[in-house]
Amino acid sequence: MEFLAGIPFELWVAGVLAFYMAWAIGANDVANAMGTSVGSGALTLAGAIVVASLLEFLGAFLAGGHVTDTVRKGMIDMDLVTKDQLIYGMLASLASAATLLLGATRFGLPVSTTHSIVGAIVGFGAVAIGVEAVKWAKVGQIVLSWVTSPLLAGVTAFAIFQFTRAKILDRSDPVSEVKKLGPFFFFFVFFVIGLVTLFKGLKNLKLDLDLPEALLGAAILGLVGGALGTFFIRRVARDEEQEGGRFDRVERIFVVLQILTACAVAFAHGSNDVANSIGPLAAIASAVSTDEIASKAPVAPWMLAIGGVGIVIGLATWGYRVMETVGKRITELTPSRGFAAELAAALTIVLASRFGIPVSTTHTLVGAVLGVGLARGIGALDLRVVGSILASWVATLPIAACLSIFFYFFFKGLLSP
Repeated sequence: MEFLAGIPFELWVAGVLAFYMAWAIGANDVANAMGTSVGSGALTLAGAIVVASLLEFLGAFLAGGHVTDTVRKGMIDMDLVTKDQLIYGMLASLASAATLLLGATRFGLPVSTTHSIVGAIVGFGAVAIGVEAVKWAKVGQIVLSWVTSPLLAGVTAFAIFQFTRAKILDRSDPVSEVKKLGPFFFFFVFFVIGLVTLFKGLKNLKLDLDLPEALLGAAILGLVGGALGTFFIRRVARDEEQEGGRFDRVERIFVVLQILTACAVAFAHGSNDVANSIGPLAAIASAVSTDEIASKAPVAPWMLAIGGVGIVIGLATWGYRVMETVGKRITELTPSRGFAAELAAALTIVLASRFGIPVSTTHTLVGAVLGVGLARGIGALDLRVVGSILASWVATLPIAACLSIFFYFFFKGLLSP
């Protein structure tokens, strides 16, 4: 079926649905990266939207990759898939995952974009091709990550905040303590930013850096961060007489640290998760143009642009809903607490990327916020909100699968000759 300008109708539909998916990613997933910054007061909502939009778009467009998996995470056996099944299945996956994400966003629930698209692929694969086509061991890894990623991030955030509180916030002269330890915090943050970028944010550019090279690059960036931190802290100290309370001055330093880590997570997220919207689009484009089914497909710049622009618009229009949940409804955040959560999330992403462990950025960030809240006692958490979030995580895969089955037969009926 041909459409405008000789472009197949299937490809037009895929482009619209890829934009729809990218918009949903921006509204739900991207908001996680900046939710703690808004909740702690480090950034205004408008400021968070501007910063996250810039970093997410740059990550998606510059480092989103020139080749992508046609089926995310290798969830089904490509040898058993026909061309028509692939096209209808990828359209169904985009439509179902985006619809699920928007439904969750409507209620302010942060859910995993990757798990949404994976559930959708499993749904159409099991029904259209057969249960044997689904790689259930990989599905098991995804289910296991529901526990591992938030637990690891939560424990790390708990430890970072307890260290910060013991060494700085609870001391008789926290300003003096932050002068001593602040440069090391800046070094460590820049070091982690370097690793996040090299292991997650730029992996699609195939830099092929080994571990020593990545550590060296991150260490150099860390030294730059330490120098900048020393300058910034001294400037804050000079304003000591004019400023308000001592904790205000200390929190000002953590504002900068938190924003830096949030930016790193946003860039890495844009570069990695844009594939959730353009991967199926690239698969359809490849199948339509070559009549071949491959495990990987080339990504054109216009596809990256669709993903990047869609993410930005989604964040700007509906992102505030999930930002409010992550930043304010789970637990009360200050810049120092938000910093601990963001840094823990970044560390978890680095470790998972390095060792090939499947983790969700959403689950990681929420787990880190929970860890910071628990550092002040269970009463600091809104358990009703936490329960709703956990229930939405468990429901993501089956709901996405069911929606995908419906959309698969819808598109099959619409597009089949």
